[in-house]
Amino acid sequence: MVTFVLNGLEISVEKGTTILEAARFYGIGIPTLCYNEALSPYGACRLCLVEIGVPPRSRLVTSCTYEATEGLVVRTHSERVVKTRQMLIEMYLATCPSSKVIQDLASKHHVTRVRFRQKQEECILCGLCVRMCEEQMQAGAIGYTGRGDSRRISTFFDKKSEDCRFCGGCQYICPACQARCQGPQEKEAVCNACLNLAPPCLEHFDHVMCYMDPCVACEEKSGREPRKTCCK
Repeated sequence: MVTFVLNGLEISVEKGTTILEAARFYGIGIPTLCYNEALSPYGACRLCLVEIGVPPRSRLVTSCTYEATEGLVVRTHSERVVKTRQMLIEMYLATCPSSKVIQDLASKHHVTRVRFRQKQEECILCGLCVRMCEEQMQAGAIGYTGRGDSRRISTFFDKKSEDCRFCGGCQYICPACQARCQGPQEKEAVCNACLNLAPPCLEHFDHVMCYMDPCVACEEKSGREPRKTCCK
């Protein structure tokens, strides 16, 4: 077993457990785009960043690929982490504003503007489709090609793959293929239509945002009945 500090709480997990797995086991939500528990971790989207160590020597690491070690100090919702996640979501909104998955992340993390030039691309290079095809479908029909700005996902040599079985697994798992509810002719990069369904909790407690859903503290303060969400 490995013992470390997670948001001020000393916890123990099995050796080899990642920070993301530990956090989710203890009920702490960490956003992800490229992670799926059925696939190998990749760390491409960077949304699962957490802060490890003690300031000013702390640093950000991807929680899906970083294993918990003895005596490690982790903060999942520090001010530095929250601001970085919001910036990343803003960049994804500029890249692929048609994705409902990204739009939902923007609403949940209170991203209400996009300061980057919109690209209207159809891929965020999360790699979920590549890993799904190779690890679950046992096909390996698609992969990465090119470097830098030219990097993209395609079949080998851009030719029709004989290994593809047209199973649809790549499309099923792709966060960019799930169109936002406003349709393809959206006027702005950011939607925020779901903000009224699940208002974000803006309170911080010693650099830890409230992660309860529904938030019991907020309901007690307002005297309202606990919120009932229609979509999860």
